[in-house]
Amino acid sequence: MDSVDITQANAVAAGTNKPVKRIVASGIGGRLMGTKAMTTVTAEELARDSVAEVLKRDSELRVKYEKEQHISEKDWSFDTFFQKINWLNLYLVVAFPLFAIAGAIYFQIKPTIQTVTLGVILFSLSGLSITAGYHRLWSHRAYDAKDPLKIVFALFGAAAIEGSIKWWGHSHRIHHRYTDTDRDPYDARKGFWYSHIGWMLLVPNPKYKARADISDLVDDWIVRVQHRHYLSIMLIMGLVVPALLSHYLWNDFWGGLIYAGLLKSSAIQQATFCVNSLAHWIGEQPFDDRRTPRDHFLTALVTFGEGYHNFHHEFPSDYRNALKWYQYDPTKILIWCASKVGLAYNLKKFSQNAIDQGILQQKQKKLDEMRSKLNWGPQIADLPIWTKEEFKEKAAQKKGYIIISGIVHDCSSFITEHPGGQALVRTSYGKDATVAFNGGVYAHSNAAHNLLSTLRVAVIKDSGANGNTYSRQLEYLAKTEKEQMSKSN
Repeated sequence: MDSVDITQANAVAAGTNKPVKRIVASGIGGRLMGTKAMTTVTAEELARDSVAEVLKRDSELRVKYEKEQHISEKDWSFDTFFQKINWLNLYLVVAFPLFAIAGAIYFQIKPTIQTVTLGVILFSLSGLSITAGYHRLWSHRAYDAKDPLKIVFALFGAAAIEGSIKWWGHSHRIHHRYTDTDRDPYDARKGFWYSHIGWMLLVPNPKYKARADISDLVDDWIVRVQHRHYLSIMLIMGLVVPALLSHYLWNDFWGGLIYAGLLKSSAIQQATFCVNSLAHWIGEQPFDDRRTPRDHFLTALVTFGEGYHNFHHEFPSDYRNALKWYQYDPTKILIWCASKVGLAYNLKKFSQNAIDQGILQQKQKKLDEMRSKLNWGPQIADLPIWTKEEFKEKAAQKKGYIIISGIVHDCSSFITEHPGGQALVRTSYGKDATVAFNGGVYAHSNAAHNLLSTLRVAVIKDSGANGNTYSRQLEYLAKTEKEQMSKSN
């Protein structure tokens, strides 16, 4: 039988097995999303299949940094500091909000109730456009949507100042493909602050460059238009619209620009970053603990429901993050409501059987871990085998040997602790006490059988020894009860 061609399969996963449409962000928009090289291509290059050039460039980078050390691998020093920082992202994510706060304090621009209310409304619209649009609709194709809803997501998603749908979706698909590896853009193994914001503020190592197939994204005309004109849409929706609304409705232009514009976008950024950091740091792992994603209400609260991240990484194409009715997931509710008015459809859900399987397997894994820490006594296969004659000889030499279910147990250390008294145990020394132990005298508890297993020393040859003595007791009791009923009838 033919095996899968790994090279070919990886090419399919990366989308490099076919011609790739190239969408170029106009002006400096491309540079804002780290795609400067995409803005310098000619019309002829745009019309040509770009896959060969992409693969060639990746190969050249790997060869180059096998021979020399990239700036990201060098130690921090005064000379390397300025080279290690991604200054553009530093301005967008850190400097702009600080300048906004400083300007508000210096010029005494106080937030009005109207402006704060507008900021909260725009925060919610942009935040949900990221979670319901950028994330669950475009990145994971968890459902389909009509163009009017997609246009709203594209406009208000741009206002979050987190890049275009194409850029965001590609990075996120890479994150899922390479979770907790060096190719993961926001690798949680590198620490909370790195996965939260550090990955954006530092120059990445091209050695770990990765790709994912986004051909479905570039086939969407809304994605193409938003990417080409991202900078203009971002500035208009993120800053101009809130400033003008505040100006013309209640004469607060600067308040609208600062509070409903810059600080609102910064708050959305930090909320989104929590999915990369907080959701990989605190909470439970009810579905899988081999990777870092976790479920926690606090993360869900600050990320519009994206905090049930362990579930999401196991079932990424499910339109839900929260399964229980009481778990906070406004994004799920928005998508469901949109489906009821015809704006969303084909909502995807993993089967409950698959979900329950994951829960059960994780519970079993935890139980197995707990079990491994307990003393269950030696395994039957590891015990020496004695003949009946050998047992009699050894029992004569040492008091305490008792046979139960074909297994020799040394009960000498337990005799003083036996609830039924020492005399009862002594009557069984050197004998087969299977019937007495299994209900002839006492029907022992499961705990007693567990304790008994820690006292094993040997197996009687050809005795049909069974390590699960409690099950043997239940069988014996059922057989005895049946025999008694037959006699009474």
